[in-house]
Amino acid sequence: MADFFAAFSNLFQIWPLTLLAIGVSLGIVVGAIPGLTATMLIALTLPLTFYMESVNAITLLVGMYVGGISGGLITATLLRMPGTPASIMTTFDGFPLARKGQPGRALGVGITSSFIGGLISWCFLAGLSPPLAKLALRFGPWEYFTMVLMALVMLASLAQGSMIKGLISGCLGMLFAMPGMDPSLGQMRLTFGFHDLDAGLKLLPVLIGAFAISQIIKDAVEIDWRPKMMSVSRRGIIVGFQDVKRHGINMLRSGCIGTWIGLLPGIGANIAAMMAYTTTKNLSKEPQKFGTGHEPGIVSAETANNSSIGGAMIPLITMGIPGSVVDAILLGALIIHNLQPGPLLFTTNPEVAYGFISSYLIANFIMFGLMLFAVVHIAKVMYIPKSYLLSAVLVFCVIGTFALGNRFFDVWVMLAFGLIGFGLEYCKVPLGPFVIGFVLSPIAEEHLRSALMMAEGNFLDVFNRPVAVVFLAVSALSLLWPLYQERLARRQREALAAAEPLCQNDSI
Repeated sequence: MADFFAAFSNLFQIWPLTLLAIGVSLGIVVGAIPGLTATMLIALTLPLTFYMESVNAITLLVGMYVGGISGGLITATLLRMPGTPASIMTTFDGFPLARKGQPGRALGVGITSSFIGGLISWCFLAGLSPPLAKLALRFGPWEYFTMVLMALVMLASLAQGSMIKGLISGCLGMLFAMPGMDPSLGQMRLTFGFHDLDAGLKLLPVLIGAFAISQIIKDAVEIDWRPKMMSVSRRGIIVGFQDVKRHGINMLRSGCIGTWIGLLPGIGANIAAMMAYTTTKNLSKEPQKFGTGHEPGIVSAETANNSSIGGAMIPLITMGIPGSVVDAILLGALIIHNLQPGPLLFTTNPEVAYGFISSYLIANFIMFGLMLFAVVHIAKVMYIPKSYLLSAVLVFCVIGTFALGNRFFDVWVMLAFGLIGFGLEYCKVPLGPFVIGFVLSPIAEEHLRSALMMAEGNFLDVFNRPVAVVFLAVSALSLLWPLYQERLARRQREALAAAEPLCQNDSI
């Protein structure tokens, strides 16, 4: 408990609080610009944190995370374009409500729901993280390996698109993590005679290339696109206590759904919002109103996507498993600052572990204040020409990547992975499994080697570990369930196709 209060007292000093406010502000602005995401912003900011204290760096990045997810509701409401993928479901009711002449009301409901969702998930984050970390301290190499395997399989099988593409993406990320020195034998592998690869492909150029450069290429194709202007006023933006009370059950339910979805590795805020929206619609007495500017739709979507942030942080700081792509970048930030992610973080660096928890709570309050009182002005950034934005972002990408090791090889790696990321997205292959596969592959390899050495090469020793067997069972179910659903859908299509001739004969 002393570490918990120490983290809060440290956060309320001038410099950490300023960094948190800057992070939230930048996140909201970037989230409000179509095409730019919190993932891109955090990846681009990592080089700036090299010489910061680790707690201050985490504070800045967490602020960007919260602001980036929340800022997406601005474009989702005013343009019917989700600023971030997490705001896709907000477009269904936010935009129709704004078109009815109530843009302030639509934004106010979304902002308040985002804030409440953050508070709900913070309660789970603060309450579950310390005991889960103590439990994870009992894990051995087999448990860690099977847990990483479960995360990769779940991410690939639950990713948008086909499971095969998700698995290919994850395996491709693991493949690119292999060049460099073998951690067990101390020998070089897959360097092909290039000495620049002796230390492997560094995390930062890969992240910036996969997310920032690929997005720049994608946006450059539509450089002349201009959104239509919509006037925004502050009328109705302040939501009263009676409104919160009226939507209270929806907020609590959607917040719990979002937190639970966030706990599952790699699923993301967009799936959380989709699950909460669908649940609210199915339980509603007026399902026909959803999609026409119905406030419960906005409430469920925004509460869930913001609560998923706190849920995703729980496995990150307790077990070192990223719950989303942004959390994979935060995991990379811990590694860059020479911190060991996982349960030992609470023992060796409690100020960092509790810094996550405290900064997430205060970031939600800062986000709520900024969005309520400055959203009218923030909305204007949507109309900045892309040509100015993309050129500035590209310059920062090159500078940040070069500063990593003062060598131009990293810049070429960044550009190469930008093309790879653009190619994967063009082929409808999700980038999430690719990046998380790249980040988690060294962890999985290290623990697998340790486990096999302890078992004298006997892989069947994993079945003597009950927790590891549970993780393997979940991995197997994650692989088989999409195949079962696909087979069931194919049978239904065949049954419908067989029934069509009979219907035609009856009509004759």
